[in-house]
Amino acid sequence: MTRIINISKDFSRSPAGRDAADGPFSGQRFREEVLVPALQSGDQLVVDLTGALTFGSSFLEEAFGGLVRVHRFKPAELRDRIRIRTDLRTYSDRIWRYVDAAAAH
Repeated sequence: MTRIINISKDFSRSPAGRDAADGPFSGQRFREEVLVPALQSGDQLVVDLTGALTFGSSFLEEAFGGLVRVHRFKPAELRDRIRIRTDLRTYSDRIWRYVDAAAAH
């Protein structure tokens, strides 16, 4: 089954910050409360970035790089199970760079 997560509708139109101390719509909170449970369900995911105002690097790195660093997902598994929907390809490129960089450390 494929599950669509629209960040602007399911989380916030203004996601920002790295960790919970940075505010209620941080990358850590998105990862912990939305991404990890969805991945644990076994579903294929479409993470839809459209509709959000912007994405800072700290949010994206913590949300997606943290899947590897904290939760020990393998980059290949994430690439197989997650599709990024965005109007700006730079966001999806950055997400996959953060995933790969987290695996290299």
